[in-house]
Amino acid sequence: MKKHRIWALILLVVFAGVGFFVYSSQVGTHFKSYAFKLGLDLAGGTELTYKADVSQVKSGLSSATSTVEAVDISGAMSALRDVIERRVNIFGVSEPVVTVENPGLVSGGTDYRLLVDLPGITDINQAVQLIGKTPQLNFMLLKPEAKNLTQAQLASSTVGQIFQDTGLNGSYIDSASLQFTNGGTGQLNGQPIVALTFNSQGAALFDQITKTHKGENLAIFLDGQMISDPVIQTEIPDGKAVISGNFTPDAAKTLVQNLNYGALPVPIQLVSTQTVGATLGENAKTAGIAAGLIGFALIVLFLILWYRMPGIIASISLVIYIILSLAIFKLIPVTLTAAGIAGFILSIGMAVDANILIFERMKEELKRGKTLHDAMHEGFSRAWLSIRDSNISSIITAIILFWLGTSAIKGFALTLGFGVLISMFTAITVSRTFLFAITPKKESVFKRFLFSNGFHVS
Repeated sequence: MKKHRIWALILLVVFAGVGFFVYSSQVGTHFKSYAFKLGLDLAGGTELTYKADVSQVKSGLSSATSTVEAVDISGAMSALRDVIERRVNIFGVSEPVVTVENPGLVSGGTDYRLLVDLPGITDINQAVQLIGKTPQLNFMLLKPEAKNLTQAQLASSTVGQIFQDTGLNGSYIDSASLQFTNGGTGQLNGQPIVALTFNSQGAALFDQITKTHKGENLAIFLDGQMISDPVIQTEIPDGKAVISGNFTPDAAKTLVQNLNYGALPVPIQLVSTQTVGATLGENAKTAGIAAGLIGFALIVLFLILWYRMPGIIASISLVIYIILSLAIFKLIPVTLTAAGIAGFILSIGMAVDANILIFERMKEELKRGKTLHDAMHEGFSRAWLSIRDSNISSIITAIILFWLGTSAIKGFALTLGFGVLISMFTAITVSRTFLFAITPKKESVFKRFLFSNGFHVS
């Protein structure tokens, strides 16, 4: 018992420190960088939903070669998310959230979508301008058979019928810069051009293209429009290229700026916008906190009235569970949304399940005439299998929801999953330590009443 009391004291001190961290980081002057990260529905702002066109991304099997091509849709969407994040971060938006939504049964859609949450931005036009039109840059080779087409045939043909995709696009660009011509062959002096430098992968691909296709036309397309159609004169191994498209200085400057922000690996189209006002977000946050406090108070009241002394211990464990959960949410950090708060509130109720299983098992052992110490030991031991199985099923459910769900469902699943994991620790370790720490050495009818539950006195 002495050992349990020492450990109980240590746990109280540790979690008091964790509680101070949670409180101070939110309302105090310390640890301000660990304040809760609130989602759009709580902080207010704008959500932009973009549909990504992944039709040109290779996937599946190649029937011509019977070899497996790289399934790159996931990589393309991840790169798209990174580019948009970089684009938004340049403008100093406070904690933007950019997430990819895959098609599936749970998401209820057939398109790959990109969700961009911009907290604090309530002007939709401003939000759209922040994302801007990041250029789609492609390098394509003229197909040999297209050289014999007439002007009428060319006019009626699509880009894909005339040009062959090389795989080289704006996602391989390391940097772009504005330069002016010096009056070389075929050029007017002082004409603006855009100089490109590819990254290592792009440089290797560009080198291979220029080595293999000398004398052929390598057309440069910007947002689906051909802006230049130079002939490959020689191999270019240094990963540098020039775009000369009869630009005005302002147009060339804008193109350079956008390319440096990040060229999109796949085209996107804005399909919907949603604005949440600051007042509405504050109301949602207040309602969520109120629901959590009311739910917690009702649970504690039930535990103490029905389970008496074990109920008091379970209530203390529940407070520790809440403190530990909030601390983890801050440290990861987890973006809290209304759905996430709902998942957390639900997990508070589920966190009590393990304690109730243990206490009911204790009651059965007390009915058999066992001592308080033996009854508690058997209660924890025999209830463990049920606790383990029920929590594993809840964790599996949370994983599936997080994997397949939309962004709102992901927030719910994340807080629920963390809550279940933490509740196993608080119910099995914390409650057990505190209960054994207060177990009386000498028993009496009153003491057995305090450790029993309901209307039964063992």
